[in-house]
Amino acid sequence: MRRVGFKRTLLARMGAGTGLACGMIACLAAVTGRTWYLSPLGWLALGILLALVAVFVLVDGAIAYQKARHAPRSLDD
Repeated sequence: MRRVGFKRTLLARMGAGTGLACGMIACLAAVTGRTWYLSPLGWLALGILLALVAVFVLVDGAIAYQKARHAPRSLDD
């Protein structure tokens, strides 16, 4: 069995988790009024960007998985 798209799925899940963590830092920075390395808007923008990249990587992994399922098998498998 070929494991196509699983590494991309794992990478997408890690990116989504990191994006969620950045969003939580943005909320915490906004509530406390402190500016850490970025402003709350910067943390939120970073979290949204990571979440979007994670969605695109997840879709790419799903497409690769579907293509591998429907690809003709060679005689070597």
